[in-house]
Amino acid sequence: MPGRAILSRPDVPAGMDEPVFSEPWQAEAFAMVVALHERGLFTWAEWAERLSAEVKRPEAAPDGSDYYERWLAALERLLAEKGFAGRDEVDAVVAAWQRAAHATPHGKAILLENDPEAGRR
Repeated sequence: MPGRAILSRPDVPAGMDEPVFSEPWQAEAFAMVVALHERGLFTWAEWAERLSAEVKRPEAAPDGSDYYERWLAALERLLAEKGFAGRDEVDAVVAAWQRAAHATPHGKAILLENDPEAGRR
């Protein structure tokens, strides 16, 4: 019957009708880790070790509500440890992205090229 809830299917585990990511940036962070691993920048063991350490940090939310913030922090630390992108480089891209987001008309794709300061560096 069309429109039936996915939970009515006995072969689908409970909760599978809920979104995996609550915000688009979470899916993008997940995809970046997968893509960087596929390119050989780090092993799954290295990733698991770094993510585990981030989740166990004292400032991590005990209920796991900041899981993807921890995910992103783990990625940033791993990239810095491997010498691919240091904190300053990450911060510069974050700032450029924020400027580009503010300069982009609503409903349009945010591109780093939209950063008003892009040509000044």
